[in-house]
Amino acid sequence: MDIGVEISLYPLRSEFVPAIRAFIARLNDDPRLKVVTNSLSTQVFGAYEEVMEALRRSCSANVPESGARSDKAVFVMKVLGPLSPA
Repeated sequence: MDIGVEISLYPLRSEFVPAIRAFIARLNDDPRLKVVTNSLSTQVFGAYEEVMEALRRSCSANVPESGARSDKAVFVMKVLGPLSPA
């Protein structure tokens, strides 16, 4: 089953751009996914398991281990599916 996910990352720190760029780059590293980025969000399309695994990896890189960092972030995500095969 293919899905689409629209996700926005809001790092709660003054230097937020590098974290957003790194997050998008991690998503783009997965050749199984179609990733579309605009000024407000990033859309990720692909098989359900592959999209969710890529999001888990990308999001967890922004979540600090207990006490490792004090940086916080907000993720806003919408999931659409199942999508018709392309």
